[in-house]
Amino acid sequence: MTGTATVGHELRLPQFVLQRGVTLPDARLVYQTYGQLNAERSNAVLYPTSYGAQHPDLEWLVGPGKILDTSRYFVILCNMFGNGFSSSPSNLPEPFAGTLRAPFTHADNVAAQHRLIVEELGIERLALIYGWSMGGQQALHWAVTHPDRVERVVAICATARTTPHNRVFLEGLRSALQADPHWTGERFAGRPLAGLRAFARVYAGWALSQAFYRQETWREVGYASLEDFLLRDWEAGFLRRDPANLLSMIETWLQSDVSDTPRHRGDLDAALGSIRARTLLIPAQSDLYFTEEDIRADAARIPGCEVATLVSVWGHRAGNPLKSPADAEFLRSMVHNLLK
Repeated sequence: MTGTATVGHELRLPQFVLQRGVTLPDARLVYQTYGQLNAERSNAVLYPTSYGAQHPDLEWLVGPGKILDTSRYFVILCNMFGNGFSSSPSNLPEPFAGTLRAPFTHADNVAAQHRLIVEELGIERLALIYGWSMGGQQALHWAVTHPDRVERVVAICATARTTPHNRVFLEGLRSALQADPHWTGERFAGRPLAGLRAFARVYAGWALSQAFYRQETWREVGYASLEDFLLRDWEAGFLRRDPANLLSMIETWLQSDVSDTPRHRGDLDAALGSIRARTLLIPAQSDLYFTEEDIRADAARIPGCEVATLVSVWGHRAGNPLKSPADAEFLRSMVHNLLK
């Protein structure tokens, strides 16, 4: 299977039981593929999406010679639940439509992706799982849940368990969105423009570093003023997303914990110690909520784990450096070296 920038392929998952006990009668996993799967089916790379992203937003780093090199690898870009392409509040029928009554976790994302990889595509072992932010969380969940099916992991700006400080950040985002008068306590009765704009501006203060703003780095990527950057980058970006989906993905993020399994029962040391994949964790030095200190603490628990720090003023966004060529080259070099 091959793909280009389209809506994507769809895997239907009838009677899909979520980790929290809710059954979706007809769950959907939307994905896209790039490159060619070799005869041995040994060159597959899984790339799960990050918060607020859909697969076309991430295609910039997929292609011949790029970070995920399709001249050598078969790349599968999976949309996580809640992002508006795969099953989400915006596309589910009642009684789930527009609400958080279908609570998604990364265990659900990995279970659906596992069905896709093994049953639909016939791939027994992944050469690499690559992920940034919530995508990195999914990569680590994969490495813990299916240690025999993953050869390598690259998790960028991601921790194995959402940390207390990260939770405070997420609670702030959720509160900004739910403060809109259209929030009823269960769903949005109308489009929450004020909430989305507040949400975007709160996020802008966290996702980029103090140095980014102090140095006015936004000028280097085509913005005339700070207000121009906040309006055309941050507000415009989130105004095109469904607010219930944004809340759903926050809930998934809040619950992220690789040790939340029947086997590990909250024992993070045991969960990370079970990883067999060659693992590379890449923190961004100026990331304000997936901090280098927290990521290095995870790395110390993973056998043979390597850490490579990305030095950049782009904060958390350094891990998805669409507008930062130096950061993109760093990631390309790290991934290509790991895959040699």
